[in-house]
Amino acid sequence: MALFSGGLDSALAIMLMLRQNIRVTALTFMTHFGCDLGDRSSCGADPYPVAEKFGFDVKLMHLGQKFIDIVENPRYGRGKNMNICTDCRILMLTEARKFMELVDADFVITGEVLGQRPMSQVRNKLNLTEKQSGLRGKLLRPLSAKLCRPTEPELSGMVDREQLEAIQGRGRKRQLELAEQFGLEDFPTPAAGCLLTDVGYSVRLRDLLEHTGRLTFDDLNLLRVGRHFRLDQHTKIVVGRNESENKKLDNQRKEHHVRLEAVGVGSPVTLLIGHPSDDNLRMAAMITARYSAAKGMPSVRVAAQSGNSAPKTFQVTPSRDEELRTIAIT
Repeated sequence: MALFSGGLDSALAIMLMLRQNIRVTALTFMTHFGCDLGDRSSCGADPYPVAEKFGFDVKLMHLGQKFIDIVENPRYGRGKNMNICTDCRILMLTEARKFMELVDADFVITGEVLGQRPMSQVRNKLNLTEKQSGLRGKLLRPLSAKLCRPTEPELSGMVDREQLEAIQGRGRKRQLELAEQFGLEDFPTPAAGCLLTDVGYSVRLRDLLEHTGRLTFDDLNLLRVGRHFRLDQHTKIVVGRNESENKKLDNQRKEHHVRLEAVGVGSPVTLLIGHPSDDNLRMAAMITARYSAAKGMPSVRVAAQSGNSAPKTFQVTPSRDEELRTIAIT
């Protein structure tokens, strides 16, 4: 079993196994945090072209609520932003072990490189994730294998250790040489694809956790869209930045959301989530006016609609930027 992101390192790990005539089934994990197929980062690149070219199977697995649970309460802490690299790796490896046992596979491989990432790919963390996932002795990292203790498949002779690599650090020279040898021509850059490493997204996520204490799929989807403002402890608004985001907000709107839009002019769609008091609705209307085509006007009419009820209109002065800075989440 291989953990396969679609990126270069995980692809090379698989190539090193295929070169030894070892059958590989790859697991590609998805989450609600940016690791989606079609993302050109190494986190969410499409795994199928490489699999089809080199002849191995790919199984997709969405981590769903299991991943959200560890984002809410990571056992091993966070990185610079909201990333939970160690907990994430343990979860993925644990799921891979379960699948390995289900299909009677012999061991698991990853594209991890010793010293490549400071939070999750240093030796003590590699040992920790192997232990906590229940894969002691059965977790092979082909790119750095010669720098690690031999695994069961190496000791048994199933895998020839001499054909594995001793790569370490952040450099990519050896990986690029291997890619040329194997004919890997189209692969994404190693830029982060996980939204938990993104500064702006992390600010929004931290705000959501601080004010709700829980994460839902609906809330997480909204974090990826628009400008966000915190009106009070229980209320925030999301303001679309362009036509595409306006459509996304309309598509993601729920019954309890209040939708606001300036009347008769080009306007963002704004969703109010939380307590729709008159003060909050008026503030949301002023912010909507600020980002409308009428932002320079002394007074703008804004319609607010809750559910299928008749819209309520507000005549407001657009908010000033200095006021917005005090309530902007990002």
